[in-house]
Amino acid sequence: MKYTRHSPSALNLFAASREMFVLEKILGRRQQGGAPMYRGIAVEDGVTHGLLNPEASLEDCTAAALKTWDAKTALMIDARGENFRTEIAGMVKLAVNELRPYGIPDKCQTAHEWHPEGLKYPIFGYSDYEWSDHGIIVDLKTTGTMPSKVKEPHARQVAFYCTSNNAAARVTYCTPKKVATYSVEDIDAHRAAYVSLAKKCEAFLALSDDPEFFVSITAPDTDSFYWGGPMRHVAYEVWKV
Repeated sequence: MKYTRHSPSALNLFAASREMFVLEKILGRRQQGGAPMYRGIAVEDGVTHGLLNPEASLEDCTAAALKTWDAKTALMIDARGENFRTEIAGMVKLAVNELRPYGIPDKCQTAHEWHPEGLKYPIFGYSDYEWSDHGIIVDLKTTGTMPSKVKEPHARQVAFYCTSNNAAARVTYCTPKKVATYSVEDIDAHRAAYVSLAKKCEAFLALSDDPEFFVSITAPDTDSFYWGGPMRHVAYEVWKV
């Protein structure tokens, strides 16, 4: 196994789908990204361009986003691609207008590494935007439907980037038609929950050094969206189900 550090995405995957965690993090079979993931990356690049260049037009921000999309999806096989591409301009506009009032962030895609006591591996990840003078940290999430509050995995993730319970940790959700920013409360509690989750992950990993052992004690739910489309073939190939 090559698992040497925790990340927000790995820990959230461990909590959400143990089998997909086994496939990607233990067996090392990372899956090709689909249209939703690349839309998120593209929108973030467009928004970053707009925040770091406050005089840039929304058209310029969209152009930066589409450039990223076209580069990332050149070899993508996903029938939803064209529909997702058409949503990028609207999402960039909404998110740029939502976050520009904060001013120019002094940090973008900033690395954070945390070594909590009792963990074998550190927790490592990148925050999207930080305004250090104001203690504000914002993570941008693109989504198809707008949640009514911060989702727990996202709350844990943003809290991880903070070193004080008084930090202004926030998550901005952007759909093709709506944008909303929610504050993350009880940062210390979310950080503690992250450590607890990481300890459970390490206890699971400590069961064996043999990757095939983890295949033998798990079984994917092939009705889950994690195993939709061609992934059902992967489930059969690995787990024979």
